[in-house]
Amino acid sequence: MTLNSNEIQKILPHRWPFLMIDKVTACEPGQYADAIRCVSANELQFCGHFPEYHVMPGVLILEALAQTGAVALLTEPDQKGKLVFFGGVKNARFRKQVVPGDVLSLHCEIIARRGPIGFGKAVATVDGKTAVTAELSFAISDPV
Repeated sequence: MTLNSNEIQKILPHRWPFLMIDKVTACEPGQYADAIRCVSANELQFCGHFPEYHVMPGVLILEALAQTGAVALLTEPDQKGKLVFFGGVKNARFRKQVVPGDVLSLHCEIIARRGPIGFGKAVATVDGKTAVTAELSFAISDPV
């Protein structure tokens, strides 16, 4: 399954400037999702995050990975209309700087579920080189 930006917005509640994925390139509901983020110098974070040397903040890369995992969870038919909250991050490693012009490839595999809690292994790459790895947790909830 692939999803364009309009289809992603039907699944995730995020909007600009906090929608961190541009396209879902592959998805197996409840199992994994792959997405991309095209990094541009026009993004707001570059006004204040090293304005003389643009580097995408690691926390935003983690958010992009979490949103990719949320797509994997929310594309399951029984999760339609629910929300996924970022529950936590463990063992995050930042191995490569992400800069404007990069296409950030995002992968999150759901490795365990316990009721409304999910756990994922996530990897972000640029040109086949690992930029970030992390273990993520998610909490699935009905909207209030």
